[in-house]
Amino acid sequence: MLELHAVTDGTKPVNELIRIILSISDHVDYVHIREKNKRPCEIIHLVEQLLANGIRREQLVINDRLDVALLTGVQNVHLPGTGLPVKKVKSAFPQIKAGVSVHSLDEAVKAEKDGADYCFFGNVFETNSKKGLPAKGTDLLRKIVGHVNIPIIAIGGITPDNMQKVLEKKASGIAVMSYIFSSKDPESAAKLFRKGEAF
Repeated sequence: MLELHAVTDGTKPVNELIRIILSISDHVDYVHIREKNKRPCEIIHLVEQLLANGIRREQLVINDRLDVALLTGVQNVHLPGTGLPVKKVKSAFPQIKAGVSVHSLDEAVKAEKDGADYCFFGNVFETNSKKGLPAKGTDLLRKIVGHVNIPIIAIGGITPDNMQKVLEKKASGIAVMSYIFSSKDPESAAKLFRKGEAF
């Protein structure tokens, strides 16, 4: 069963994020808390409220903020390509499951060598969250999947209409931001990805 990662878009207030995440939690494998514009205390409050409302700690992934993950007991972190070195994170905190964002084959190979547990690769398609950046394409995705042994999660402009093009390249899963978190009905949007035969 392929993984479905939902990634917050950094535009919603905490209360709205809680509502959306609770509505989609039964339909996604992981929820990435990617809130670059929020203060650490706000992110901690968000995580604590999610946990208090029944979200499993194992389902949460903290983007970039290792400190928040450690303080809230969340053992999944996702590191931007220019973020903390995954090698140092894994050395200091071997219990942490750490993923890394990569944009090329060389970066993916290095991430695996440095101890990353998985990689996000993108942007596969053009996406509003990365305006002006050309799509990396599914051919490069296939090449990366064939060269590394850790899971590769595709991200960037993925919708229910084009997800099969990604899954055909043997990615371990997909990550979705805008299609879910910008939707008027995030729960229904998340469900659409689960209707794909490959899931």
